[in-house]
Amino acid sequence: MKHSSNGLRMTLVLSVWLFACALASGQAPTTAPPNPTPGQENKPSTQQQAAPLTLESAPAPVSAEEDAAYKVFNDAPSDDPAKKDQTGIDFLQKYPQSRYRVQIYSWQVRYYFSKNQIDKMEAAADKELELYPNDAQTLAIVGSALPRAMNASTPEPQKRLAKAEQYSQKALDLLPTFSKPDNITDEQFVKARNMTSALAYSGLGTVAFRRGKFADAIPNFEKAVQMDPQPDPVNFYLLGLCNEKASHFDDAVTAFTKCADIPGGLQAACKSGIDEAKKLGATQLSAPK
Repeated sequence: MKHSSNGLRMTLVLSVWLFACALASGQAPTTAPPNPTPGQENKPSTQQQAAPLTLESAPAPVSAEEDAAYKVFNDAPSDDPAKKDQTGIDFLQKYPQSRYRVQIYSWQVRYYFSKNQIDKMEAAADKELELYPNDAQTLAIVGSALPRAMNASTPEPQKRLAKAEQYSQKALDLLPTFSKPDNITDEQFVKARNMTSALAYSGLGTVAFRRGKFADAIPNFEKAVQMDPQPDPVNFYLLGLCNEKASHFDDAVTAFTKCADIPGGLQAACKSGIDEAKKLGATQLSAPK
């Protein structure tokens, strides 16, 4: 199951942008709250301020040469991301313990995600999150990507689903702890935060879908499509399938129709889904919500 190209580009741009803004403003999300108990999922825990990821708060560089090498990576043009990636790889090989490695790993997560190189994305994310476990954007990206990329040959599928579920939920727990940087507008901040939330909810929905828990998947996909500034047709398609499996045929038709209205490779499948849901609705009883 592949990401839609349009939704992926928007996700990539906003994720990188929000991360960069947080760094530039000297702010970072607070320490992650503990795992919620039943009934407490949406209640924020006491917040403890984490050390900001800024150059000022970082340890002193090993040398001016390291600073100059990182500047080469940081200044690499975005219109040649493959070259920028190689610059980052070269930097990490030369300075494996650099204070800048978190920023490079974070950039690699988003780049490999955009290229649908899920194994490389996950490897970069594991390295980043080991150093900085509270990057909500990375958690949401990985949480949404892992269950989509699964197939019949995926090793340890339940372990993969558990990881995606944990990451997606932690991203949602962390997002309320972000403060808006001074150099962006309220609208920009809300849009980026909603994009990250949409990724996380999509991750939870896809995990439930993979587990065959269609009723549990539905509210998560509904939140994903509501919060996404540029809704991903994959979420509408999976929402349609889940509603169909749950015998909510009218809702399935609605979701498939919205999916079919978005240009891309899923249009034919979504149009077929509309016809199938209508046929089932005409011959079977719909289940109560």
